[in-house]
Amino acid sequence: FKAPSTDHPALYRDLLRTNRVHWIAEEPPAELIRDKMMECHFRFRHQMALVPCVLTLNQDGSVWVTLVKPARAITPGQFAVFYKGDECLGSGKILRMGPSVYTMQQGKNREEGTKKEEIDKIEPVT
Repeated sequence: FKAPSTDHPALYRDLLRTNRVHWIAEEPPAELIRDKMMECHFRFRHQMALVPCVLTLNQDGSVWVTLVKPARAITPGQFAVFYKGDECLGSGKILRMGPSVYTMQQGKNREEGTKKEEIDKIEPVT
């Protein structure tokens, strides 16, 4: 799939799954074990700004990462790195991703009964 622009909604996702996370200090953090979920920050490229997220721990040690706002160009094989304040908690390789913002919008359009003609009239953001 080639997106029509670098900011096309098809490039944005707010849900991903890692493989088993390698935790640095605590394996896994007590809060994550206790609550089965934990707020923290995440990045998948070295220079990118940290994105607030919620981790949900799976039985196999992998996590679902739900981002507060969708991030662009996440791809399987990259590493998701998790932070709490300045502390690096650990990382896991990205295995799977949830639907793109574009896919979610299409689903919403269908649910709201938007006709194809109306969707075609929407100008792409440039």
